Amino acid sequence: MSGAPPPVTAPRRGWLVMLATTLALALAAAAYVQWRQYDLLDSSVHYQNDALGWSFFQLETEHLRLRNEMHVALADLSLSLPLQQSRAAPREALQNRYDIFVSRIGLVDHDRAARIMPDHGIYTQAMLQVRAFVDEADRYLGEKPAAALDAAALRQLLVRLDGLSVPLHDLSLGASHLLYERVSQRNAAVRTQSKLSLGLTLFQCVLLIAFALIVLRQFRSLSERGERLQALADNLAVARTEAESASRAKSVFLANMSHEIRTPFHGMLGMMSLLQDTPLSKQQARFLTTAKESANHLLAILNDILDISKLESGNLQVAPQPLDLVAMLGQVDALMRVQAHAKGLQLQVSIAPDVPHWVNADATRLKQILFNLLSNALKFSNAGMVSLAVTRQAGGALLFSVVDTGIGMDAAMLSRLFQRFSQGDDTTSRRHGGAGLGLEISRSLARLMGGDIAVSSQAGVGSRFVVTLPLPEVAAPAGAMPGLAADGTAPTRPLRVLVAEDHPVNRAYLEAVLDKLGHQAVFSEDGEQAVRAVQAQEFDVVLMDLHMPLMDGFAAARAIRAMPPPKGELPIIALTADAFQESQERTRQAGMNGFLTKPAHLPQLREVLGRYGQQATPVFTAVDGGTAAASASPLDQATVDNVSVALSPGKYAELLGRFFGLHGGTLQSLRQTQGRRDHESMRSQAHALKGAALSLGLRSVADSATRLQEAAAEGSTTPVEPLLDELDRHMGITRDLCVKLGLL
Repeated sequence: MSGAPPPVTAPRRGWLVMLATTLALALAAAAYVQWRQYDLLDSSVHYQNDALGWSFFQLETEHLRLRNEMHVALADLSLSLPLQQSRAAPREALQNRYDIFVSRIGLVDHDRAARIMPDHGIYTQAMLQVRAFVDEADRYLGEKPAAALDAAALRQLLVRLDGLSVPLHDLSLGASHLLYERVSQRNAAVRTQSKLSLGLTLFQCVLLIAFALIVLRQFRSLSERGERLQALADNLAVARTEAESASRAKSVFLANMSHEIRTPFHGMLGMMSLLQDTPLSKQQARFLTTAKESANHLLAILNDILDISKLESGNLQVAPQPLDLVAMLGQVDALMRVQAHAKGLQLQVSIAPDVPHWVNADATRLKQILFNLLSNALKFSNAGMVSLAVTRQAGGALLFSVVDTGIGMDAAMLSRLFQRFSQGDDTTSRRHGGAGLGLEISRSLARLMGGDIAVSSQAGVGSRFVVTLPLPEVAAPAGAMPGLAADGTAPTRPLRVLVAEDHPVNRAYLEAVLDKLGHQAVFSEDGEQAVRAVQAQEFDVVLMDLHMPLMDGFAAARAIRAMPPPKGELPIIALTADAFQESQERTRQAGMNGFLTKPAHLPQLREVLGRYGQQATPVFTAVDGGTAAASASPLDQATVDNVSVALSPGKYAELLGRFFGLHGGTLQSLRQTQGRRDHESMRSQAHALKGAALSLGLRSVADSATRLQEAAAEGSTTPVEPLLDELDRHMGITRDLCVKLGLL
């Protein structure tokens, strides 16, 4: 860039601005001069100078002609007869001459003539005399004469007409002089303006020539600079081609070297695995474990470098084929859940009902993207949860959203997030490990599959990664069977269980229990979502809560039964906190296959799923979830022990924390519902709260929720406010007790 011309300096810019300003002022002055010329010409037209002067002269001439005609008529007039009875020719001639005289008066007797001659008093006086004469003469020569014109009257008119000679003559001379002066002034002004216009035109020409010279000079300078830039661009293109060739050679070299290095690494890891099976001391085992972990970490880095090399060299290809997306997500969930539990994090995987079961995709590369994103989410989260949600866009593309509650990122970190060997901050790799290649590889793979990755984050709050992939829906291959073989203690195969439950704590509890049993759970929050899920996906069993918003479990079961086989024959098991015989009868009438009361512990769920997991059966079976004997304690100790043993104390503490964490929002929602007098909504919320409390063994809270549910069912006959206060009080007492017992 050293050969480029210098930029326009400040003095040169000042000259250009000054020249442009001067040219603008000259153009404005020329415009003003042209306007003045137009104004002068317009005034000449406005005043009608020549026509007005000629009109005054014509009036004076017609006055003389009328006077002569009156003298002729008087000489020819008989002394004894009036003029009408004498010869007709003099009478007609006098009448015509008078009419012409009157017509000439209208040409000078108007406001415009008065404005032209404001300083000439003779005009006003002369016009008064002329009008007086016309008024007198109209008695004899008007359209309707009032008297006959005899010699005496004619002499009197002639005397008054003679009195107009001097005023009309002076008026004609004065008008001619005045108009001459104005024409002279106008001509002089026009000449002056013409001289100014000519001078300004010459000045504009000079300025335009100077401006054109400056522009031409700048154009030449820019043209020369453009040529130098083009030459530089050509050199850069050559350098880029050489750099790309070197990069391809480097990528090929890295790919070859990665393969060469991975071969002895696999051998080394194999030998380490064999060595671990030999008798070792504790110190030797510890040393070997550290060496094996380091080797695995180095092998993961080599795999990433190999993928980067393939991507850069264009050798990495995707091989899409029919993929059971739901099963693949289940594998991802099972593998990542181990890491999540090891850090005490909650992992939630959800699939929207409209997501296709089978898609055309490269399973290896899709899992690689999801593993990278989920691993990062778990790595950078110390508390809370990580979720993977799969949804479908209107255009058909699938969205894989990974959300965490980790450390988050600010704008500076986001700007270098997808850079190679770069992480959120300089200390991240020291605290969390990693080479900073996973995100770049994931985005490159997503783009190679026709999609992309977007990210949004806030420091201290968490991050959200959204993978958009156009994965077309395909039909399931012939002979494809979902599920895997299971051991002898569980059902013959893992089941896909649809759980319709509106309370979040109950969903978390059932997710943990079903995961413990080896089943894959898909959740819906109301009956409508459950029906759509059955329409869109394949399930083995449905666990249906009976009291949900929008559509309850009874209506949802009837809607599923109305579907054609095999979906219409899907086993549906009622899961509710109502153990009444009436509720069991209603579930039987709705077409459900079983009835399970809350709390549904692991043994009861294992038995029910084992019974209905193979095929639908018309036999209706009610399974008691187990209720403890009455006790004064706020806790159902048997349920607490069962859940703690089945899920682990840590998982039970997490469920309790979520339940009491929702306490404030639950009470606020119930009080708002009570303020609206919405008893049906209050009954539904109290029922959901009762079910969650029963599942966790919170007896006093469940009893308070039951009384609130019954009061809401009775409508306005039972006061609700004391029951809300009682529920709030039992919530606090139960939570304090859980803290004292070490459950929280």
